[in-house]
Amino acid sequence: MGLLDVPGRTGEVAVVGLGRSGSAATRLIRAAGVEVYASDGGNGAGLEATAAALRALGADVQVGGHDLGRIAAARLVVLSPGVPPSAPPVQAARDAGVPIWAEAELGLRVLGDDLPYVAITGTNGKTTTTALVGQLLEAAGRRARTAGNIGTPLCEIALAAERPDVLAVELSSFQLHDMPTVRPTVGVLTNLAPDHLDRYPSLEDYYGDKLRMFANASADSFWITNGDDPESERWVPATRGRRRRFSTSGPADGWFDRTTTALRIGDVPVIDRAKFPLLGDHNVANALAAALAVHAIGVPVAAITAGLGRAAALKHRMEPIREVGGVLWLNDSKATNISSTEVAIAAMDRPFVLLLGGRHKGEPYTRLADRLGRCRAVIAYGEAKPLIVADLRGSVDVVEGGSFDDVMARAAGLARPGDAVLLSPACSSYDMFANYEERGARFRAIVEGM
Repeated sequence: MGLLDVPGRTGEVAVVGLGRSGSAATRLIRAAGVEVYASDGGNGAGLEATAAALRALGADVQVGGHDLGRIAAARLVVLSPGVPPSAPPVQAARDAGVPIWAEAELGLRVLGDDLPYVAITGTNGKTTTTALVGQLLEAAGRRARTAGNIGTPLCEIALAAERPDVLAVELSSFQLHDMPTVRPTVGVLTNLAPDHLDRYPSLEDYYGDKLRMFANASADSFWITNGDDPESERWVPATRGRRRRFSTSGPADGWFDRTTTALRIGDVPVIDRAKFPLLGDHNVANALAAALAVHAIGVPVAAITAGLGRAAALKHRMEPIREVGGVLWLNDSKATNISSTEVAIAAMDRPFVLLLGGRHKGEPYTRLADRLGRCRAVIAYGEAKPLIVADLRGSVDVVEGGSFDDVMARAAGLARPGDAVLLSPACSSYDMFANYEERGARFRAIVEGM
């Protein structure tokens, strides 16, 4: 039986969503010689160009809508991560009993069970941890690729001419929801905190999708979890395999020794904190998680030390842009939930102006109130502005912003030499921008023009 054969079902494979993941899945299915119907509810020149390229490969492509009857008759549906479970094509497939795979599931199946991979999930820190895992593997001389939610679809990796030795795979809850065979060589859970409550009916449902990573655990599995996170300790199942914990607050399998300022694996020092370039204790935690993960698959401490010493901030994640007039401008546009903004605030060692706003995701901003002791002012903007003002006024000086340019101008006027301006919005970007990358790029462009 072929990888795309489904017992009791015949016909074409349907791909829903034609972003980068859906496009890669369609190309991979066509490369296997299987008929595919691919659809996307959107429109636009970019989508039309994608559709034309896929049609040239023999795919039947529809943009601007979905043929629900055709999807219900498919042998299999492959889903892009941005398509919610409530979307009509997903519901049509589910009602008809059609198996649904995430694009990442398809990519991993085609790559094969013999390819080792480190899977990283969690509410915060997963992209940085994934990047660090990739860097540490490369420092050890492994032919490694980072893939998944970090940006490169797994189906693209499966299509590539050169096969990697090992993968670092970031998996979101949206992807894990439809990955029935996920079974990482090493699985990393960075933390659990409320998020995506605009998509999930309950916190338990959101956590449940994260914990699907553990569903196929075996005696050979290796699990890395956050010993400082009560939610992880509470929710992670007693599962098969070995489990290691990381901590920035005390001794653990991987830990930050504040007395000697060393990051350690057990009793072995790995790197001094001063030589690890990323800001904040949250990035120390990410480094410890990555170090434990690669150490579990044989990377020596010397390579881990070298890799961590060369680490660089990722775009839109506590990314220093530049200092202007003694004010440091920090781009943390990826902070799209309260928990992410909490860790950004905790990393601040100077007074700061906080840019907070966008599209509300269901959490109260009062959670931030007790953490704003160093905050000179909050500039509230976007659709969430009235909620932010109501939740934080009285705890900190709250200034109401208008357009994003206005927000930046107000921040420049409020910040003093020695301060920082921190874009850490705690909201999605979709009220003003296409995504958090566009928001962060706009922040950078304004700062670079100062």
